[in-house]
Amino acid sequence: MGTDISQLLEDWPYEPGRINVRLVERSDGQQRIQVRLDLGILQMHLDGRPDGQQPEGFESLLDLVEAQIEGAFETPPPDAQAEGDAEDELGEEDSSGPLPPPRRSEDAQARLSSEQVAMLRDEAIQYYHRYLALLALEDFERVVRDTTRNLRVLDVIEKFAESDEDRGSVAPTRAHVTMMRARALASLALRDNEPKAAVVAIDEGIEALRRHFETIGHLDLFERSTEVQVLQGMKQALLPKLPVSQKAELRKRLDDAVQQENYRLAAILRDELNSMPD
Repeated sequence: MGTDISQLLEDWPYEPGRINVRLVERSDGQQRIQVRLDLGILQMHLDGRPDGQQPEGFESLLDLVEAQIEGAFETPPPDAQAEGDAEDELGEEDSSGPLPPPRRSEDAQARLSSEQVAMLRDEAIQYYHRYLALLALEDFERVVRDTTRNLRVLDVIEKFAESDEDRGSVAPTRAHVTMMRARALASLALRDNEPKAAVVAIDEGIEALRRHFETIGHLDLFERSTEVQVLQGMKQALLPKLPVSQKAELRKRLDDAVQQENYRLAAILRDELNSMPD
């Protein structure tokens, strides 16, 4: 018979409309993140994989897959006689671990099956829940760490997924993770009383979002995206905090961007200059 947690839930009531999160300390001194949901409590590790598991000794499935992909490239392509052995070694039927190694395609490119992609996405959801909780706790360093890590997942899926559908499925997620990372970087700069650095972090995030929408063929959705609007709103709130000399600095950055023919960045800087008071 399991232990009833009714009293624990009563002592920490769920509050709709906000992220209910707290840090708790175990008897061994280690801290855990707890998130109060309407149906219970979610507990996660602060570092490593949120559920504390280490697949085959790696910090996460992502690290395991990256090592497997690197190993697949280092292994010489099998000849015709050894083809069967190579399939046993690198094929999807290997059940010795939680994640079969990527198979090698005919062009010697490592490929991830839909099952492998699904496992990576399920793991990324754990990190998603954690970086939302960390943002509420204002632990911006760890938010940057987890969002950067999830961008790596999207890169791996986009590059190595066997299915076109799996490769295309990362597009909606990338915009959100990019925005959250830029937001955390800007918040770190503001905590250090560096509003100029915060604006630079936001500009870089907006530019990354522009490249993303251009890559997926939907640049027309750039200005209307929620992620861009969040960053632009944060930037507008920061502009009154910038020193007067910032305007001259922005003009110099604009001139440099034009000379380097980086017209996307130039457009962003020009809009920023036009929005600043005289």
